[in-house]
Amino acid sequence: MNLFTDIRALVISALETMQSEGSLPGDLDFKNVAVEPPRDAAHGDMATNAAMVLAKPAKMKPRDIAEALAGKLAEDVRVTSAEVAGPGFLNLHLAPTLWQGLVKSAIESGADFGRSDMGQGLKVNVEYVSANPTGPLHVGHTRGAVFGDALASLLDFVGFNVTREYYINDGGAQVDVLARSVYLRYLEAHGQEVAFEDGTYPGDYLVPVGEALKDKVGDAYVNQPEGVWLVEVRDYATEAMMDLIRADLKALGVEMDLFYSEKSLYGTGRIEAALETLESKGLIYEGVLEPPKGKKPEDWEPRQQTLFKSTEHGDDVDRPVKKSDGAWTYFAPDIAYHYDKVSRGFDALIDVFGADHGGYVKRMKAAVSALSDGRVPLDIKLTQLVKLYKNGEPFKMSKRAGTFITLRDVVDQVGADVTRFHMLTRKNDAPLDFDFDKVLEQSKDNPVFYVQYAHARVCSVLRKAAEAGIAADDATLAAADLAKLDHEAEITVAKKLAEWPRLVEIAGRTNEPHRVAFYLYELASELHGLWNKGNEETSLRFIQEGDPATSQAKIALARAVAVVISAGLGILGVTPAQEMR
Repeated sequence: MNLFTDIRALVISALETMQSEGSLPGDLDFKNVAVEPPRDAAHGDMATNAAMVLAKPAKMKPRDIAEALAGKLAEDVRVTSAEVAGPGFLNLHLAPTLWQGLVKSAIESGADFGRSDMGQGLKVNVEYVSANPTGPLHVGHTRGAVFGDALASLLDFVGFNVTREYYINDGGAQVDVLARSVYLRYLEAHGQEVAFEDGTYPGDYLVPVGEALKDKVGDAYVNQPEGVWLVEVRDYATEAMMDLIRADLKALGVEMDLFYSEKSLYGTGRIEAALETLESKGLIYEGVLEPPKGKKPEDWEPRQQTLFKSTEHGDDVDRPVKKSDGAWTYFAPDIAYHYDKVSRGFDALIDVFGADHGGYVKRMKAAVSALSDGRVPLDIKLTQLVKLYKNGEPFKMSKRAGTFITLRDVVDQVGADVTRFHMLTRKNDAPLDFDFDKVLEQSKDNPVFYVQYAHARVCSVLRKAAEAGIAADDATLAAADLAKLDHEAEITVAKKLAEWPRLVEIAGRTNEPHRVAFYLYELASELHGLWNKGNEETSLRFIQEGDPATSQAKIALARAVAVVISAGLGILGVTPAQEMR
């Protein structure tokens, strides 16, 4: 039940009536007519811009349209008043029965309240994390993992067919470095003294990998030349790291539908096929790039390269896909990978990158645009850095990782639920401070606690109802006399509930799951505010002694809040709290 959609339909119907009566031209387009919450709640329950957006094409004054529209809308029993404001905005006051009915709808719909078919089953691929398989996930990956996973859940909630995907970067030079690092740990496991040169990975996390390799092959590789062991150790080490990464993701509550190997693109003709597709469109040529703008490195020299004409699809410069020595650039397999996504029939692609990949955005969008002839949109979301603090000081590095703070460090400190929620308390492209002490505070200033506390309070109400012998199952609450919810404070909570279906559609349309976290905090604030008013005004308490009918109506409102909080936390991948310790 989306009240905003219902009232917009009412507005459109009134406008069409005005057209049939001749008070509006018959050729107007209503697509930009919106119904939304007013900026100031004192102005009404909903506002429409209909008169403002139709005035110019109708060649009429907006106030004239607004006044005529107000008269039509006031004839509907759902509208108690329609008032023209300013140059032609229209503020609507709605009947209390609408808000009361919304409580019933939320309880009856349960976890599906707010779900929509906006996505119409379109296939969307969300690629996220995609960390190099050279070590455990670090805190930067944590933010990308949480954001990507919440976004995938959000898109599923609003009707898209979502595939969660991880691209394993196992085709580059970094996996050779990993193999050499594991080989050193392997020699170490055989009692040899080793030294980690620059460029190798010294973290303790490779110690058990080296020991496991010793258990598997014995001394077969000891003091052997690299040509004997590199390929085997590389494959073994990569799989060991991916097992570690999968375990880290599971600890965070993230499960992928598909892990796609970059290595599978090499030697299979897939890179060549993708570039041949671009060449058939006249987008591949041999040429020489200009030096970087504003600077010319001392060692720069013009070189003939194979280039992708990405400027024809919105990029700033054309991009090399093959080096002068005939080797592929990093960009070439990425083109092939996205060509594979397009070929799999996805209607839209979303990539979640770290902030350090900002320079990759335009070229990747250009490639997908060219490969799909503009049919498949690619949205690239960048996640900014996370700064960690403990006791007011920057949190020190992980000994296990050697050079960075791992995902497991964070989850082990505060838990997956707190980690996930807090990672979504800022928009993805805004920097985020993560203070281990503050995220565990039990205060209004900690949104994780505040939202969980609201859900736990509702659970406590349901337990107290059971103790008092008041039936409070969902069927009973949905059938309660909700007309008893007539206090302004109760209606305010119901109005906030009404925003949920609209909010998730907006968040899904903009690919912004942080909007869900923000909304849940606002809804929790309304519930806590009503609870606190009940401390002073007994008629607002959820359980009214000796009056089970009124109690059930008030409990129904609390239950509806819990339904929405639970649904929202489900999108964020957070388990709702039943009680607070």
